[in-house]
Amino acid sequence: MIRSWMVIGGLTFAIALLANAIRPADVRWFRRLKRPRWLTFEAIIPLVWTVVFICGGWSAYIIWERSQSWATMVGYIVLELLIVAYTPATLWSHSLKLGAYLGAAGTILGLALAIGVSQLSGWAAVLLIPYLLWSPTGTWITWRMHRINLNKNKST
Repeated sequence: MIRSWMVIGGLTFAIALLANAIRPADVRWFRRLKRPRWLTFEAIIPLVWTVVFICGGWSAYIIWERSQSWATMVGYIVLELLIVAYTPATLWSHSLKLGAYLGAAGTILGLALAIGVSQLSGWAAVLLIPYLLWSPTGTWITWRMHRINLNKNKST
């Protein structure tokens, strides 16, 4: 029998793979961008996102087990799609400004989702805290990089 945590985990993993839809030329563009001097932790960002996705999936599992609410599951999926869209959209467009806008939209949606699920489970809401902490941080970093690299961005 397939358990709900397997479906949620598998779907989370499958959607997360969409972030890899990037072209080598776009990666080269991103690597050439100037970064703020204080951005010394870039190597651990994939670990941060791994924690965020695990916690988000666990949160979704708790909510599914409590409510079996398809509407809430759609909220989790839309949030993950928005998160995952950041990398290809930013790299394909060569626009850090677009990335910052996507990050801000994700922060707002994540906050709305956390508030909504808090009515069903405090733990499910707590598990969204890593995202609620990282999303505005990552958005701010992207915005700072946009400002530093204005002449390298297609859309300013």
